[in-house]
Amino acid sequence: MKKQYKDKWLKALLAVFFVFGIGATVFIFSKESNEIVEKSKEGSSSSGNLKLSQEDLAQKNILDSLTNLKLAYDQAILEKTELSQQLEIERKNIENLMEIIKVSKNPSVEQIHIYRKQLSDMNTALVSKGIEVKNLKSQNKSLLTEIESQNVVMYQQKAENDTLISKQKKLESTLKDASRLSLNTFKVIALREKKSGKELETDKAKSAKKLKVSFSINGNSVAKTGKRVFYIQVLDQNNTVLGENKLIEFGNDKALVYSFIVSVDFQGKPANVYGILDSGDDHFVKGTYFVNFFDKQEIMGSASITLE
Repeated sequence: MKKQYKDKWLKALLAVFFVFGIGATVFIFSKESNEIVEKSKEGSSSSGNLKLSQEDLAQKNILDSLTNLKLAYDQAILEKTELSQQLEIERKNIENLMEIIKVSKNPSVEQIHIYRKQLSDMNTALVSKGIEVKNLKSQNKSLLTEIESQNVVMYQQKAENDTLISKQKKLESTLKDASRLSLNTFKVIALREKKSGKELETDKAKSAKKLKVSFSINGNSVAKTGKRVFYIQVLDQNNTVLGENKLIEFGNDKALVYSFIVSVDFQGKPANVYGILDSGDDHFVKGTYFVNFFDKQEIMGSASITLE
């Protein structure tokens, strides 16, 4: 009994669900059909404006592409290459086209076609200029590398030249020092003259008629040969230059007042040199006389004599 009662109860419940399901299905399909009909009506009513919306959208897309294109030119101009001026002209063309498109209301299909063609041409120009900029950057990089290499070579060459110049100056200085003549044995004596004409040494001022100065030159195989001139300066007790008392300038802000000159034909071998200072009609007074020996402006030695 209980089992039969349960079977009847289940069959009744299934029947209720079946009826409810059919009703719900009919309701859903009915609602979807109404929505489809309404959407169809809305589509038919707005079909006249759909064409304009598509053209407006195309115009906006072109403006967005031009904006990105302008940004690409801005970046390329920042590279500061030889093409910067050309790139600025292309960027100005983009800006002009953007202004034209912005003021254009309800553009036609033909206008949109023209805008797209211009955008394509500008894209092509950017690609071409980009390749040129890349090539220029590569060339500039190679050029900088070459310049750096040349700078290294020039620096090395300069260092070598500086070393050579330093060595040359040192060698010239060594040669100059080596070629200088060395003088020694500086002497001065007073001479009196006998009636026979023979000259004798004296230390008496009243009988002295001449002062004879002498010195020796050491041999030097690297010194310049030929005529060599030396300047003799004789000073009395009052520091007055006796003799010719002439001034000579040597062209390097150096000057000398000398009494007389002596010369010798130097051939690299040792030589003895002397010169005479004649009192003339006057005579030497008592006192000490100082004699300085010069090779040009350079003093080489000195001597003195005292006459009674």
